Amino acid sequence: MPGPGKNKPSVLLAVSKTKLAIFGAGGRLGAALAREYAEDFSVVAWGRADVDLADPAAVAALVQRTEPDLVINCAAMTNVDACETEPELARRVNAEAAGAMAAAAQQVGARLVHISTDYVFSGEASTPYAEDDTPEPISIYGLTKREGEQAALAAGPRHAVVRVSWVFGPDRESFIDKALHTARRGQPVQAVDDKFSSPTYTLDVAEVLRVLLEDEAPGGVYHICNQGVCTWRDWAQEAINAAIRLGVDIRTSTVEPLKLEDIKAMVGRRPVYTPMSCQRIEALNEKPVRPWQEAVGDYVRFLRDAGRLGVD
Repeated sequence: MPGPGKNKPSVLLAVSKTKLAIFGAGGRLGAALAREYAEDFSVVAWGRADVDLADPAAVAALVQRTEPDLVINCAAMTNVDACETEPELARRVNAEAAGAMAAAAQQVGARLVHISTDYVFSGEASTPYAEDDTPEPISIYGLTKREGEQAALAAGPRHAVVRVSWVFGPDRESFIDKALHTARRGQPVQAVDDKFSSPTYTLDVAEVLRVLLEDEAPGGVYHICNQGVCTWRDWAQEAINAAIRLGVDIRTSTVEPLKLEDIKAMVGRRPVYTPMSCQRIEALNEKPVRPWQEAVGDYVRFLRDAGRLGVD
């Protein structure tokens, strides 16, 4: 006679994954989140070709039709100078679409995590901005992003705003990629040395942000950036130094300083000092975000190993 349970068929319980919708999947951060979360969530990701952010009603309809459990909005009009010359478009994309998305998410029972920017601050501080410091944007870009924050938070108590700064990562080239390519070719590398903030590595965001995707996570404003303060020149120099340590053939080893006022092509004002404190998210995760130098070192190692530091 077979023992107890020997003739019973095994039963596999299908557990459906949480549905996560990501706007801005063609961008540096959105692409990283879509890839890094694909294993743990049922990810639906939309890029610029999939939805017109200048049409808030279409954005809301897409959320309502998809009925996700979570929404992350990485989409924005981020060109600071273009925002100055096309303020109404900037407001539709950065503020009105964000508000429509947040309202639609609330209607279908989803939490929205809205990605914002350090540019909501004036840059007149002398210590890193805390989450509850008063935003005082000095550009159309910063103003419309702040309006988007307010609309997102007003739409539902579970919604969260996450401010990031100086974003870099493997899915789309950024300032330090260009600095490294220039240094590899032996051409002069120049960078602004009187503007300060905190670089933000997309893969670190993906890890740190997970806590906000949990059901019990509180809404409100959070900052996610790597620890520490630097200038654009410091950032580029650290990337070049990391490449040299890794044995990469770097032909220009020193970054020459520029002043922000030397960049004559700029139309919109840039805040000069916008490092951010990450106390709220660090408290939830019960650990600090790692220093920006470590993140840059890991990224440069990735570029080397992936064969993406060529001179061509």
